[in-house]
Amino acid sequence: MKIAAFLLPVLFLAVILAAAIRRVRVYDSFAAGAAGALPLLKSLFPYIAAILVLSELFEASGLSQAVSKALSPLFSAVGIPSEISSLVLIKPFSGSGSLALVSDVCARYGADSYIARCACVLYASGETVFYISAVYFAQSKGKNTGPVLIALAANFCAAVLGCLFCRIL
Repeated sequence: MKIAAFLLPVLFLAVILAAAIRRVRVYDSFAAGAAGALPLLKSLFPYIAAILVLSELFEASGLSQAVSKALSPLFSAVGIPSEISSLVLIKPFSGSGSLALVSDVCARYGADSYIARCACVLYASGETVFYISAVYFAQSKGKNTGPVLIALAANFCAAVLGCLFCRIL
């Protein structure tokens, strides 16, 4: 029997037991927390909608392919295979879109190929920067874009180092 299958139910029961010992009304606390989430969702929705629309337009318009083709020599110069240059561009926008690209790369080149390993490492080591930024900006008062630029630079460094490690290992 796998322990992982029991982990979530045991954790759930432990939380309920701890709440019962402290005489916390679990359902009322849950309802209050859910009610507090509604204003967050209201303020978050426009940012998330904008990111989803922009990422879809970026891909559907062909701009993604054009930018990917233009930046392919730069990516190759720093060690990122040109076959995954579109993944480098899509990952900051869309997690599901980049997962589809990783699946395509694995199917086309084989899961054990250097290119597929780089794609998998790039997918796992990066973050959907603009989605996270939308969540952050929905709650913050200031609109400082410095952290977004730092996150994009960190994603790019992770891609370069990830491909380097895939080549070495």
